[in-house]
Amino acid sequence: MNKQILVVEDEASIREMISFVLLQHGFKVVEASTTAQAQAKMKEPYPDLILLDWMLPGGSGVKFAKALQQHEQTRNIPIIMITARSDEDDKVRGFDAGVDDYVTKPFSPKELIARIKAVIRRVTPTAIDEVINFHGLSLDPVAHRVSINGQSIELGPTEFRLLHFFLTHTERVYSREQLLDNVWGTNVYVEDRTVDVHIRRLRKAISGAGHENFIQTVRGSGYRFSHQVTSTG
Repeated sequence: MNKQILVVEDEASIREMISFVLLQHGFKVVEASTTAQAQAKMKEPYPDLILLDWMLPGGSGVKFAKALQQHEQTRNIPIIMITARSDEDDKVRGFDAGVDDYVTKPFSPKELIARIKAVIRRVTPTAIDEVINFHGLSLDPVAHRVSINGQSIELGPTEFRLLHFFLTHTERVYSREQLLDNVWGTNVYVEDRTVDVHIRRLRKAISGAGHENFIQTVRGSGYRFSHQVTSTG
């Protein structure tokens, strides 16, 4: 299925150039020139990624990104900010607002496509759409549902991505840094210990039938997802 990208850019020439490049690379494109237009486009089917200009009529791109973070349906949509701003403080503001990456003007079409593909890979660590079953634990990446022995459980978006990564990368130890790169993505300002917080939440969510023991702490190394009993956790 082709990914749909919402392009939010007020300069018509830049917006048309971006849309042309995206269409040439097989993406579906939806366009908006203001935050109001962009908000009107935020309905099913939701875009798979948003290219968002920093400066827009009617409100900044950062403000729009923050608004998307407030709603369950849109908070997980990856955002790449298009901006002439390159100061570190500006980038931190964007990351705090939920932006996944930056493309600084002027940029080449080749760089833009490379960054889009990289962000899509980060937010969807695997291309597996099939339901994953692991010793009574079931995850449906398309319907975004998780169940244990047929009983549905609720997970937050980060815990869902973390579990998805574990289920597709079982029996291998990952450091906190590796989990951050694979689940949160590079260019994200998150402390290593944040991983521990979400590991605890995930363990609690899948507890009850012993499934919390699948998430094993390997001292001095990180975490492993396995059904095998180990003495290193």
